Amino acid sequence: MAEKDYEANEGSDSIDDATPSQSLESDTPDTSNASHPNSSDSADDEALTVEDILNAGPQSKEAELLADLQRLQAEFVNYKARVERDRDLSRNNAIAEVLRALLPALDDLARAEAHGDLEGSPFAAVVTKLRASVEKFGLQAFGATGDKFDPALHNALVQTPNPNVKDTVIADVIESGYQIGDRIVRPAMVAVFIPAEG
Repeated sequence: MAEKDYEANEGSDSIDDATPSQSLESDTPDTSNASHPNSSDSADDEALTVEDILNAGPQSKEAELLADLQRLQAEFVNYKARVERDRDLSRNNAIAEVLRALLPALDDLARAEAHGDLEGSPFAAVVTKLRASVEKFGLQAFGATGDKFDPALHNALVQTPNPNVKDTVIADVIESGYQIGDRIVRPAMVAVFIPAEG
């Protein structure tokens, strides 16, 4: 009888020992998913800007298509302008290269004309037509005796001191310079007078 009472007491002690832990587990709320239900939403709200909110309104399909069309039209206008600019640049480069190849012949004709070899010759008419042809493409000669020396336009091959000049001036033109618009095809080859010291 005593043994049964001891076993009963021992069983009740084990039940009593288990009950508080079980009751604690049952009473304690499950915190494994305790993240706030709106935590992700609040993070999204913080990432939004005022501009995003203002532009978040519904947009019709027609408005989207119109925006796409306007963007494509702007891209095409820019592309067309770029192609025309590149075409003009390529054309001007090609013209400059052809005219540069003709410069030695123009130099020889200028020397022959300076020596009087073309006077009364039928070849004088050919020279006139050739010069008119290159001028039609914008080729212009520059560099003359007495002009002020400009290192951007002239290449000084000879320097001679001269007490009568205050600035460096061209004394003689050895080869004329040529330009197309503002583009220098070849600088002028010149001899210059420089101010004499003392």
